[in-house]
Amino acid sequence: MGDLRINISGLEFKNPVTTASGTFGNGEEFDDFFDLNLLGGMFVKGMTLEPREGNDYPRMAETASGMLNAVGLQNKGVDHFIDNIYPRIKHLDTHIIPNINGSTVEDYIEVAEKLNEIDSIPALELNISCPNVKAGGMLFGTSCPSAIAVTKAVREVYNKMLIVKLSPNVTDITEIAKGVEGAGADSVSLINTLLGIAVDAEKRKSVLSTVTGGLSGPAIKPVALRMVWQVYNAVKIPIFGIGGIMNATDAIEFMLAGASAIQVGTANFIDPQVSVKIINGIEDYLERHHFNSANELIGAMEG
Repeated sequence: MGDLRINISGLEFKNPVTTASGTFGNGEEFDDFFDLNLLGGMFVKGMTLEPREGNDYPRMAETASGMLNAVGLQNKGVDHFIDNIYPRIKHLDTHIIPNINGSTVEDYIEVAEKLNEIDSIPALELNISCPNVKAGGMLFGTSCPSAIAVTKAVREVYNKMLIVKLSPNVTDITEIAKGVEGAGADSVSLINTLLGIAVDAEKRKSVLSTVTGGLSGPAIKPVALRMVWQVYNAVKIPIFGIGGIMNATDAIEFMLAGASAIQVGTANFIDPQVSVKIINGIEDYLERHHFNSANELIGAMEG
């Protein structure tokens, strides 16, 4: 059997399969379907400094090859996670990685400081696809200077593994990736959702209350693969690949394109056991192709 262990910036994962924030709750919702300890890691539901109600309904729409969502980071705040949720899941033998969000740099700093105090949380994921209220609502992740600024600010107060989640809604994702690498990111995760809309032709109005939403699922996989490959060839830090991963073959493709690990997202809504199936599928691939380790897959795409 091939060795599934992956070391990312000094942190060892038992395998390269993790679950994407916003698609797996805080893990408890999937506890009846499989042993969560089998996962390489869980990126838990995104959290902010203060509780958020999220956007008005409807805020999800099915598309031909995926889904649009405009949930709006509904959550009860970082303190609620620390006091109520984390104590219920901290026993799990897998890496629990919070995804943090903010409307200002100061918001990100305060959330990161709170999480930095929890020794058993080894990393956090910085979601920079959030509107910067001090910059007229422009997303942190669509401007290289603002992406650098928020990464640098969090790096100064957070002393464990820092993963920066990149937005695909930019002209050149490698510019942003190189910027956050220089600002202190230990790793990047990509891609976040692509901006899209759904229209109800009979009602002649948008399906989502917010008009625009984030597109995820199989439809975005070719774009995500391309961006992972570009970033792999532009930076030296490891990559978590995300975007339309529905099975083990998809996961392996991301690793061959340069991802050290992957995050399973929309597929969780279709098959709650998909992550375990992907782990088993990667193990089978290593055996069939005579690889000794999953590490040998990373960036092994030819041509």
